[in-house]
Amino acid sequence: MKVYALSGKSGTGKSYQAMDLCRDRGIEAIIDDGLFIYKNNIVCGSSAKREPTKIGAIKAALFTKDIRRAEAVRNIKETDPASILILGTSDEMVRKIAERLDLPEISEIIHIEDITTVDQREEASKQRNDQGKHVVPVPAAQLKRQFSGYFMDPLRIFRGWGKDKDSSPERAVVRPTYSYLGSYFISEKVITDIVEYIVEDEPGIKELKKIQTEKRAEELRIRLLCVFDQNAAIPRVAYAVQKECVKELEKMTSFNIGRINIEVREIG
Repeated sequence: MKVYALSGKSGTGKSYQAMDLCRDRGIEAIIDDGLFIYKNNIVCGSSAKREPTKIGAIKAALFTKDIRRAEAVRNIKETDPASILILGTSDEMVRKIAERLDLPEISEIIHIEDITTVDQREEASKQRNDQGKHVVPVPAAQLKRQFSGYFMDPLRIFRGWGKDKDSSPERAVVRPTYSYLGSYFISEKVITDIVEYIVEDEPGIKELKKIQTEKRAEELRIRLLCVFDQNAAIPRVAYAVQKECVKELEKMTSFNIGRINIEVREIG
């Protein structure tokens, strides 16, 4: 296995550049902020960007928890990539990560200044410091569970960076808990209001008696207690409500919807 590293200060665009660097050099895997990514898929790990503090994020990126380290070591051995790229804020950090994950000695350390311009690094810093946006080098769909309830979208903010924009891999942008802009939360009332609005437009349901929500680390679960019209095709109506609720809730709140259970309380 050949090991590369990309080193640079926080907020200089390492995660954005990582995918193009891997494409150009044929590197198969990435270690970034506590994640082991192989061929554009998250194999294991928990993103440091989910940590509530910057200190916690650094510890996660260094795999200081033995259980996370063991999981990463095992999956790297099982996947056995021909090459891997480690991202870190300094040469010392990437070497520590390589040592922690039992990887071979790093054959080349690439510095972010070697592959970006001053303007590009300033733009990356602006997005990080002024808008609290962090890039993760995988498609947004891959982060659905990791960042349930976080603001997240496919990357649309660094237009013109890639050598070939049409073939440049999709990255995701997230706003973590420890953002410089402060914290945010989505109240339960927002969720119930969205659900109520959707159910009101469904003619097969006469009344929505109750909405129960359960927020988990990786998903949101919802239970609806409904009164159905006696002439309604209950399976069809229930499926339509489930489908519309998932679509609207994920779009408007960024929660990963784990399940929506619909309970028939009455038919009248």
